[in-house]
Amino acid sequence: MKVGILGAPADMGQERRGVDMGPSAIRIARLQEGLEVLGLEVEDYGNIPVADMSTAPVGDAKVRYLTDVVKQCELIAAKVSSCTRRGFFPLVLGGDQSASIGTLAGLAKSGTDRGVIWLDAHGDFNTPRTTPSGNIHGMALAAILGYGHPKLAKLGGVAPKAVEKNTVLIGGRSFDPLEAKAISRSKMTVFTMREIDELGMKKVMQEAVKVAGAGVSQVHLSFDVDAMDPREAPGTGTPVKGGLTYREAHLAMEMLYDSKRISSAEFVEVNPILDISNHTAELVVELALSLLGKKIISQPYRQD
Repeated sequence: MKVGILGAPADMGQERRGVDMGPSAIRIARLQEGLEVLGLEVEDYGNIPVADMSTAPVGDAKVRYLTDVVKQCELIAAKVSSCTRRGFFPLVLGGDQSASIGTLAGLAKSGTDRGVIWLDAHGDFNTPRTTPSGNIHGMALAAILGYGHPKLAKLGGVAPKAVEKNTVLIGGRSFDPLEAKAISRSKMTVFTMREIDELGMKKVMQEAVKVAGAGVSQVHLSFDVDAMDPREAPGTGTPVKGGLTYREAHLAMEMLYDSKRISSAEFVEVNPILDISNHTAELVVELALSLLGKKIISQPYRQD
């Protein structure tokens, strides 16, 4: 496998400064070196240029920093599209979750026959009509599936950018009231933390792979680090207690690797300003390595 790393230091999709330093923190945690140890060919595409929140115009309070978010997402889309055309597995490093709109827009340039596995404490399914904050990172999944502001939903000239019935939301535990209603009406499959508690991570991931991959050629993984419990991943801007444990997250990544269905991935919302000794970025590197083939031992468990 050839892996293309792309830094998306987006920070205008939310309000807490520092998330733009996430890609650098993940690189410092030796992502590329770890991938190369696995025998993978790696090319780092660098970071896309982004505007500065301190000087960029906020614009409409219901869809904050829209103009600049669209610009940076278009740049992400172009880089992701180039990466896939060259036969590389796109690995996008955030930055806030608004970058995901650009990631999927880039993937959609080669087709929308794609499922999505979205690990997140939040639904990211708001639109300008339902949002209480106006933060675009909370609208990313809705935009990807064709809902919300047309400049987001139709970014890249494609809407939707993935198949709604093949979209699986995992780890949710903090949805806005109107957003929760929209999620309930959607065709997505949702595993909140209650389902993970009741079914166990193994069953949830088996079902997620089955749903996301049914009848499509590719599956994208989006991992927001706030899917993790804040005790595991303190360096993120919107933490919610009661999230995934370290081993639940690793099991999820290991099972996704075993499925051979994941064709692209992103890890977002790492904020080094809120972190402790780069712990969260190091966790992201460990999870990315599990997703891309690192194992505890090479021989799987065999039951007699």
